[in-house]
Amino acid sequence: MINNKKRIIVLDTETTGMNNFGKPFINHRIIEIGAVEIINRRFTGNNFHVYIQPNRLIDSNALKVHGITNDFLSDKPLFKNIAKKFFQYIQDSKLVIHNAPFDVGFINQEFSLLKNKIIDISNFCCIIDTLKISRKLFPGKKNTLDALCNRYKIKNSHRVLHGALLDAFLLGKLYLLMTSGQESMSFYNNIENTKSLESCGKLIINKKKSLKILKANNQELKLHEKYVNYIKNKKLIYKY
Repeated sequence: MINNKKRIIVLDTETTGMNNFGKPFINHRIIEIGAVEIINRRFTGNNFHVYIQPNRLIDSNALKVHGITNDFLSDKPLFKNIAKKFFQYIQDSKLVIHNAPFDVGFINQEFSLLKNKIIDISNFCCIIDTLKISRKLFPGKKNTLDALCNRYKIKNSHRVLHGALLDAFLLGKLYLLMTSGQESMSFYNNIENTKSLESCGKLIINKKKSLKILKANNQELKLHEKYVNYIKNKKLIYKY
């Protein structure tokens, strides 16, 4: 059984638009969710990806960003049709998002519209904002997804338009790189070298045992004395 504390979900959304402050606006909706699962710092392939019918038109500015058209979404499911599956996918995980307040705000809004009450997914997930992490690592520099990919030498030339699943995958690679130095030696030893440590422990224990002392008998002592006298009489000189 997987320990959810070690389960990371890297997530991105595309929307019909936004207000001037980059925050959710009640008239705008989510049209795409892309998420990738990482366990023990490895991509598992257990991804979540869905397009959503927003029941409203997409702003022209948003269309330029992601290229998702109203016609394309006309036969896609409503958020209420995927809400349960999506919630089960992200529940009790570490949710990694770039500029988390934007995506979390939209997700909370979608759930709140279904329940007719305020919903906050941060009560069910641990939210990690990679924009905050990147600003600490690179203060004063541009920290968009494209800028970070260039900084970490991650190829993203195929990313002409924004896409939730592709962006989530790129962000996952960035997150692993940005946090690679945070692995402690104790974690490495406990996880990666458990078997070798156990075997080393046995060897160390064996070395601590007292060694058996073997004393020379009378015959061996006489032979040793005879050899020492031989060396003295012959005046053997050793050159090094």
